[in-house]
Amino acid sequence: MFFYFKLFNFVKNISAEMKNQRTRTKNSGSFGELLKSRDSILFLIFLFLILVVVVRMYYLQIVKFEEFNEIANKQHNNTRNLLPKRGEIFLKNGEGLYSLAINREYFTAYISPKDIPDDEIKNVTDQLVENLKIDRKKVEKKIQKRDRGYEILKHKISDEEKKSIEEKNITGLHFEVEKFKNYRFYPGGELASQVVGFIGSDGNEYKGRYGIEAYFEDELSGEAGEVKQRQNARGGWMSSQDREVISKYDGTDFVLTIEYTVQYEIERILKKAIEEYEAESGSISVIDPKTGKILALANYPTFDPNNYSQVENIKVFANPVVTEAYESGSVFKSITMAIGLDDGKITPESTYEDHGSVKTYRYEDSIKILDYEIFNAKKKIYGLQTMTQVLEKSINTGVIHVEKLVGNKKFRDYLQRFDFNNRTGIELPVEARGNVSNLKNLKSEIEFYTAAYGQGITMTQLQLLVAYSALANGGNIMKPQIVEKKIFSDKAEEIVEAEIVHRVISEKSSREISQMLRSVVANGHGKSADVPGYLVGGKTGTAEVASKNEKGYLEDRTIVTFAGYAPINDPKFTVVVKIDNPKNIWATTSAAPTFGKVMKYLLDFYDVEPTEEIIIEEEEKKEKNIDL
Repeated sequence: MFFYFKLFNFVKNISAEMKNQRTRTKNSGSFGELLKSRDSILFLIFLFLILVVVVRMYYLQIVKFEEFNEIANKQHNNTRNLLPKRGEIFLKNGEGLYSLAINREYFTAYISPKDIPDDEIKNVTDQLVENLKIDRKKVEKKIQKRDRGYEILKHKISDEEKKSIEEKNITGLHFEVEKFKNYRFYPGGELASQVVGFIGSDGNEYKGRYGIEAYFEDELSGEAGEVKQRQNARGGWMSSQDREVISKYDGTDFVLTIEYTVQYEIERILKKAIEEYEAESGSISVIDPKTGKILALANYPTFDPNNYSQVENIKVFANPVVTEAYESGSVFKSITMAIGLDDGKITPESTYEDHGSVKTYRYEDSIKILDYEIFNAKKKIYGLQTMTQVLEKSINTGVIHVEKLVGNKKFRDYLQRFDFNNRTGIELPVEARGNVSNLKNLKSEIEFYTAAYGQGITMTQLQLLVAYSALANGGNIMKPQIVEKKIFSDKAEEIVEAEIVHRVISEKSSREISQMLRSVVANGHGKSADVPGYLVGGKTGTAEVASKNEKGYLEDRTIVTFAGYAPINDPKFTVVVKIDNPKNIWATTSAAPTFGKVMKYLLDFYDVEPTEEIIIEEEEKKEKNIDL
């Protein structure tokens, strides 16, 4: 305001002086008139210039005050970000841990052209091309800048590569730590790649993509901090000024429930099976039925998260155990039979007279018309059978008989209690849910009949794994658990506890269905899944694949599954083996023997006592007596 007051007085004085001048020249004739006119013009010009200055100053000091004040603060205040360390991911490894995803320090290689003597330029160029594996023209272009002391040659050089190159003592070559510290490295390569995911760009920033990396992005990434302090004209911090510090918080470490050695071996077994049966793909999932802890999730094909950008088909990034729902086929008959047992409509010894097919009808103008006829596989007719034999021989009409006894509404209610309509809640991204919407119309008999043997309804492999675990553990649906514990930046730990979702069948029904599944392996289609010395139970399933473009099923594609658990009297492991479109189409000769290999390995690795030890000892005694 003082400035504007002085400006007003200055203009006022000039105006008075010009007025006096005109008074002195008012009698001077035409010359005086001319002078008067010129003074007025100059005054107006001067006044206009003053007005422009005033408006400009008002604009800069009032209108743009906040903007220029912010610029000034940035010039005088220095803010430096404190980047958090990303949390790491581990598998269990006996009593220790195996690093599945870690942070790795990388280096930038740069050259100082001014430090290279002229007579060494060719030799240095040759060494750089050979050791850094970079283009010669690029090196020559950098070295030609003879007055420069810093020219970047290559980024993301590992510590091992750096040490090896430093041994060459290349003149003018130096290394510095990469400014971006959150480079991710996956020591296991393809091991559990669909479980862990990777760090990649979403178009704006690098963050977790797929798997654990994506699901726990916020917890893994931590919280950035910053330091604020005044700086001098040269940009240095002024030590006399107080610093304002906002602390950073490093990301949380995650220890998974998966055992490293088990995951490695299951992946090896799966890959060998895919090759042997000339299949397109496959998955094997293993869970502790009593706790819901995932012990292995193996898929094939897979990928290396260290080189994810080289993958041609991005579908391989997803975890099909979690993300893909399918019609499981006859492996679902165990669920139907368990429902019949729990509802009290059957016992393992209940009998049924099989005639080879089941017919459904519709009525038009009171005329009964055949709608559908459902046959057993290969149109076999089995005659009188117990419910245990229905499972052993995988009789379609037998499980339809059970569904009829239970009734459509109650059967649908049971499926909902098995949570086939819901996600399991596993801590992995993009989990799919099953679909039993075909059972909406209680009068549509054909939908319920086909659902009884696993066609027309869908579920994920994980949902099937959880359902079979309920058959094994006494009837409880468990939430599948893939995180064992979390380790926070302050070293505090959080153990993830097992969670029972709800009960679906009784303990009695669980024991009965387990004995029936044991009979399937001992006497039925699951013999190749057995492990000598142990009570193994399970069921095969060979399912047709529904067409995505039209009604009906594809004639040239099948999915084979074997689901089961052991030992049935004290279950330790539930396993589901799923193989997509094998050349040998039947589960009994592909999925079942693969299941047997997996189960044998698990029982040996975890040192589970044989469940048929007494029988074996008695047979050994008999042999000794015969020898005598």
